[in-house]
Amino acid sequence: MDASTDFQNSLPVSSDALLAQLDDWGIEYKLHQHVPLRTVADAKTVEAEISGGQAGAFHVKNLYLRDKKKRNHLVTLEQDREIDLKALGANLGVGNLSFGSADRLMDHLGIRPGAVSPLAMVTGQKQGVTFYLDRAAQDADMIYMHPLVNDRTVAMRPEALLTVLERIGASVTWLDL
Repeated sequence: MDASTDFQNSLPVSSDALLAQLDDWGIEYKLHQHVPLRTVADAKTVEAEISGGQAGAFHVKNLYLRDKKKRNHLVTLEQDREIDLKALGANLGVGNLSFGSADRLMDHLGIRPGAVSPLAMVTGQKQGVTFYLDRAAQDADMIYMHPLVNDRTVAMRPEALLTVLERIGASVTWLDL
């Protein structure tokens, strides 16, 4: 199974269910459908058609990480931000960080590799995942992220994302990088 909408019904929360919840809450977003994107390099191939080179666009990359005490962390950064895991672990005060496996990703965030997103905190907050967001997102006009599948992207204002996170009970730790 891949991370596309073809297999969304095998997730704890489907992309369609998430989008319906956003609609019910009155969250404004724009949905874009595209080929499956697994990496930042893949995403850059459709970026122009999604955001049209808009100033203030914040395209994300997401890191699902575990620390030496086996605690789970989701870190969302601007897609071009360079990151050193050792320095990040020290910055977060959690020690050594490593990437979580595909199985742990499904267990803790309810998604597959290639679809990692802050919206996965809909499952992650119930599983004790700590969420970190690049402080630069506060200054964005729009944030672009996957809605639990990798062949869709939603664009929403930072305030809308924060409202969603609050509604699902996920807190944000801001990262100054």
